[in-house]
Amino acid sequence: MTELARQPEPRALLTVDALTKYFPVKRGILGRTVAQVKAVDGVSFSLATGETLGLVGESGSGKTTVGRCILRLIEPTSGTIRFEDTDILGLDSGGMRRMRRHMQIVFQDPYASLNPRMTVGSIIAEPLIIHGVSNGDERNDRVAQLLEKVGLQPEYRKRYPHEFSGGQRQRIGVARALATNPKFLVLDEPVSALDVSVQAQVVNLLQDLQDELGLTYLFIAHDLSVVEHISTRVAVMYLGRIMELASRAALYANPLHPYTKALLSAVPIPDPKVKKSRIILKGDIPTPLNPPGGCVFHTRCPIAQFPICKDVVPPLVEHQPGQLAACHFAGAPV
Repeated sequence: MTELARQPEPRALLTVDALTKYFPVKRGILGRTVAQVKAVDGVSFSLATGETLGLVGESGSGKTTVGRCILRLIEPTSGTIRFEDTDILGLDSGGMRRMRRHMQIVFQDPYASLNPRMTVGSIIAEPLIIHGVSNGDERNDRVAQLLEKVGLQPEYRKRYPHEFSGGQRQRIGVARALATNPKFLVLDEPVSALDVSVQAQVVNLLQDLQDELGLTYLFIAHDLSVVEHISTRVAVMYLGRIMELASRAALYANPLHPYTKALLSAVPIPDPKVKKSRIILKGDIPTPLNPPGGCVFHTRCPIAQFPICKDVVPPLVEHQPGQLAACHFAGAPV
């Protein structure tokens, strides 16, 4: 009996390896660096074409910083970022500008991310002008096509952002991000500022666009119910590090890290008859200016054991097929 041939793994579109971002704290007249805020501290993951990786965690965990470092909106301190076969961090300003045709971002706040003095048509056309993609009637046709693609009327291109609701503004932001036909989008909490009913519409739009255009998403969020709906895999961050990385089904059915279990226990269930056991974490998230030694979660972890959790940094390793966790006691009951 012959063993079945193993299917080749999909080619990685984006590979992030040991990414760090430290923000210097400067004091004194001379502006000397006296400390470092460790916003991102050794993050590694990869994304296959057409995949959606959900990046979740509490506020201050470093999720948005990871997305901005990938696009070099802020410069990483160290690490490697590869998009297809290109080393992103090795590109000069001209090379990075050309690369941004393929890598775009949708920002969190639809009210702050659109220039109030520009018409919608000008906002969407701006990437086309910057990258020299089209001109004249061709550009106008492209703007009209993009508005229709995100569910808005082409006539809206003559209006200004203040004439639209939050959900409509976010659709305009999505249209702008799609203008240059990118392959990869960083979605930085794209629905957190919207009403719940509008959130569902925008998430469904993003999924439809992904299916139609073959897009790859890094979906940054703190709402685990939204992440479950849209993601292929999920990475859970805490204090600048990835605590757990797994497929959506595995992570929601059988989380291994105690932090992931605590986050999932806080997700509300839309059934008042179902009672859920809530895991309450003690204390606040520590400051990234002086993170705890060993496992950064040990100060709030309900199953921490000493001295190993305090002194030894747990590596992010595979405990179940395709399910990685950075915990000395992964899978232990909480």
